[in-house]
Amino acid sequence: MTTTKNAADQRVIDDLSALFPSPDGDADADADLHDLLAERADAASLLDVAYRTIDSPIGKLLLAATPEGLVRIAFELEDHGVVLARLADEISPRILRSPRRLDAAAAQLDEYFAGRRRQFDVPIDLQLAHGFRRTVLSHMREIAYGTTASYTAIASAAGRPNAVRAAASACATNPLPVIVPCHRVVRSDGLIGQYLAGPEVKQALLDMEAA
Repeated sequence: MTTTKNAADQRVIDDLSALFPSPDGDADADADLHDLLAERADAASLLDVAYRTIDSPIGKLLLAATPEGLVRIAFELEDHGVVLARLADEISPRILRSPRRLDAAAAQLDEYFAGRRRQFDVPIDLQLAHGFRRTVLSHMREIAYGTTASYTAIASAAGRPNAVRAAASACATNPLPVIVPCHRVVRSDGLIGQYLAGPEVKQALLDMEAA
């Protein structure tokens, strides 16, 4: 854990601990304490953002969800601690590790990487994307598994055919990579283009879907 992540976690733990006393004998069990507080906070509608991490063929992924749905997927190189701190600032400081809230999303991602799933049906929350970016992400979800679309085509589908750079920016800042498949958006000249996790990861995802 990074110092930033620990600080973001501790703010919530301190707040919730004041409301919910820890059971006898579990005070020193950090993992149990997190799970207990998350369950109690969720039941009391005090948990605004739940998160967990999962292992994948492209590295450890951070998953975060609001009550509306999955709100963030972050690659390992993004620094999960920094991502959590930003979520605390941009959505709510009431954020805590709560794996059970994200079981469905984790299971579907596992199935995808194992080649057993081609579509995701977990609820998503696009509140981190605004305006044209959100429109682009909505159309991006329509790109079928195993296919690609150009940045130009996505800009046109979103209603602004000349806004190719803005469409590319929406891909680059996609808060829900993999589930909102920005890896399927490529350049018009056939090159795959950039990707937050690196072009090699983008190519690996495309190769996996083409197999």
